Amino acid sequence: MKKLILLTILLISSLAVSAQIKVYTLEDAIRTGLENNYDIKQAVLEIEKARAAVREAYGYAMPSVDLSAGFNHFVEKPKMAFPDFRAMLTNATYGVLFDEGLLPRDNSKFLPMKTTLQSFSQANSYETKIQVSQILFNSTVFEGIGASGTYLQTSKVALKSSIVSKITEIKKNFYSVILTKKLLEITRESFENAKRNLSNVQALRQQGLVSEFDALTAEVRVENIRPAVLQMENALKLAKEGLKISMAIPQSQEIDVEGEIDYDDSDILPEQTAIEQAMKSNYDLLTLENLRRVNNAYVEISRSEYWPSLVAFGNYSFNGSSDNLNFNNYRSAIVGLSFSINLFNGMRTTNKVQQSLIEVEKTDYQIMQLRQAISIQVKSKINDLARIKSNIEAQERNVNLAQRGYEIATTRYREGTGSQLEIENADLALRQAKTNLLQSYYDWTIAKNELEALLGNINSRYFTIYSKYIDEN
Repeated sequence: MKKLILLTILLISSLAVSAQIKVYTLEDAIRTGLENNYDIKQAVLEIEKARAAVREAYGYAMPSVDLSAGFNHFVEKPKMAFPDFRAMLTNATYGVLFDEGLLPRDNSKFLPMKTTLQSFSQANSYETKIQVSQILFNSTVFEGIGASGTYLQTSKVALKSSIVSKITEIKKNFYSVILTKKLLEITRESFENAKRNLSNVQALRQQGLVSEFDALTAEVRVENIRPAVLQMENALKLAKEGLKISMAIPQSQEIDVEGEIDYDDSDILPEQTAIEQAMKSNYDLLTLENLRRVNNAYVEISRSEYWPSLVAFGNYSFNGSSDNLNFNNYRSAIVGLSFSINLFNGMRTTNKVQQSLIEVEKTDYQIMQLRQAISIQVKSKINDLARIKSNIEAQERNVNLAQRGYEIATTRYREGTGSQLEIENADLALRQAKTNLLQSYYDWTIAKNELEALLGNINSRYFTIYSKYIDEN
């Protein structure tokens, strides 16, 4: 009963631990990483920003309606200098009388002409006005609409580029975990072989069939492999941490992976064909080429300042004024056209165009540089794949030879014609052969994935996660 209870407790504990560990396939890891990645989320925000810019650009071409209202009260009325009407009237009257001989001329009757401060404003006034304006022609507005649309398309390509980059990173980390797990299995298998061999040697030693030296050699072999097991266990933890970072999940989450490192030497394009495809489909290059279109659009926006602007407008206002809030009200309305063109602005437009052209030229150099880099990378990956394929063919045969050698060494020792040193060397050779082969499988998989990313060969199903942002205008 005690054993049964203990077994039940261990089983429940094991199930509890297993329930806390989330197992990811490659597809699960990619989708989780794409949904959580911060770089991709920033790229999504850039698309949202670009869409808002498109709507803003169209808004400039639509009518503008403004309503304004205001009330003014003069605490002290403004005054202005004006001729003295009293002196003017008096002098005019006496001038007529003197000229007509109705009165004898007496210049002392004329008053000096001076100015006096007079106010022509009422204390209170208000105005309510609604104004409508419509751009009939403005090259800057029309070019801005096209530039914003180009910017939106560039943002969508940049999002795809971020997705491709993140998929490549996740695949590399995912297969790194699998590689480390396999290497740990190989090391543990070697460790178990060493322990079994030690048990056999100790049994033979007790019977006096082997020397003390063989027993010590077998024990040393076990202890030499033990640190390698611990080292691989730590390496596996680090590999999982790297995968969790690329997936943007909490480091506290316990994870495991499920999958294999598959060796598939098909679908490798010839070098020139691969380079041509990369020049057409590489998403980093497509992003840069779209950026060049954006820069060209800014050139046209800068040039548009040379062209005139024509705006139709109309307004209707309701006004009133008074000194005692008993307003005299009146209305007014006006419609018209406004034409404007810059004749000279200190060469600002010319220099702005020049700056925009320089940005286009800089982008051209970046495109040429990236094309050269992509071409070199494609050639390098294809050469790497050819080299790795050759190594794999040799290493697969080497594993079979090493396995056969280990079996022969153990058989010779059981028959008394071999030594522990032969077994140790055979085991080390077998472990190294398996490690080399597994590492080559990993190198092949990573190199092929990186080549696919360079060629833009990414399954479109990964873009559907963000189809809302990629497909909509």
